[in-house]
Amino acid sequence: MQSSDPRHFFETDAEIAKRERREAKTSNTYGNLIKLKSKILGAVVDSRAPSSAIFVAESAGSVRRVQVDGEGDTRTVYRGPTTPVSCVAVGGPGNKTVFAGAWDKNIWSWDIDTKAPGRKYAGHSDFVKAIVCAKLGGKDVLVSGGADKKIIVWDVATGSKLHVLQDSVVNMLSIQDLVVDPASSSEDELCIISASSDPHIRRWKIRLDGWEQFAEPDPATPAAERHTILEHETTVYKLVIDHDGDEVDLWSASGDGSAKCLSRIKGFTTDDTFEHGDHVRAVAVTDQWVITAGRDEDLKVWDRTSGKLYCSLEGHYDEVTELVILRGSAGSSERVCSVSIDGTVRTWPLDKASLDAAVEEQKKPIKPAEEEKPDGEGLLTADEEAELAALMEDDD
Repeated sequence: MQSSDPRHFFETDAEIAKRERREAKTSNTYGNLIKLKSKILGAVVDSRAPSSAIFVAESAGSVRRVQVDGEGDTRTVYRGPTTPVSCVAVGGPGNKTVFAGAWDKNIWSWDIDTKAPGRKYAGHSDFVKAIVCAKLGGKDVLVSGGADKKIIVWDVATGSKLHVLQDSVVNMLSIQDLVVDPASSSEDELCIISASSDPHIRRWKIRLDGWEQFAEPDPATPAAERHTILEHETTVYKLVIDHDGDEVDLWSASGDGSAKCLSRIKGFTTDDTFEHGDHVRAVAVTDQWVITAGRDEDLKVWDRTSGKLYCSLEGHYDEVTELVILRGSAGSSERVCSVSIDGTVRTWPLDKASLDAAVEEQKKPIKPAEEEKPDGEGLLTADEEAELAALMEDDD
């Protein structure tokens, strides 16, 4: 097997310093550490256990259910793809199906309970990078976005393509994320919002018999028409709908180093900006906090009301790819779960006393790590490592 160890190849001084810094962090157990053998490229909450479990997309070509409490049960694995899985979603009839978009250009599916493989959805001509499930006209639908710059709407039951969405006005690059906008959706019309490797955010109206891109008055020039939301300078990686807020605002995370609240009542213009300082891959929001994370490995927790940084949470030693809010059961607090290219799942408290305790814990010396011997499972080849690095840098 071809080595993927960077020490077996030429490294610049900067690359060596970066590797050594990360190696020094590998033994920390901050955030109730769960260590997997594969890079984690995406995650979504398990809607049947929203306070304690997530599904993760692994570079090893599988989806894994992770129980974050107790012993951290990771034994439930959904296998099939032979290429990395980049995104995961839950939906279908009764929300009993887990879907996964993969580098092999397909979307795979499994029965959550039995792990039995379901239908495979083939239609993209490049990596599938984002998927989301919804209901439309009484049908279960799946919406996917790929590196082929296309958004495809699928009938979950039949596997047939209902629509292929592309922007005919502003050049749309590789799709990065998709979300359902419930405030603009109805039983017969679905509103999807997309983010891509260009700085434009797009809104789409989808019906069973057709689709169209939103075209609205430009808030800056009401006489002009606007086909996209342009509030960032470069790639938009993540979109989040604030379901708990009165206005159901849209949140975005970008390669320009910022996360923004885009106000619905102001035509999705910027209401608040949080300057993380490096590429922001993920953003999560609660009533009290805004959490950002990305290339610099740390989670930053911001006071939502004041906009000030409350604390930084250290632990990850490679890029953070997703943040998932775990909604507390009755009488318990919310938590945020972070996943990373470093192959770890970490769960952080969001009450102030526990956040303060986590920050104090980070000040203690880290015990040196014992060198682990890789067993080959979950490792990428050198070519796949290079491909993944290129994907993570595709906005530069």
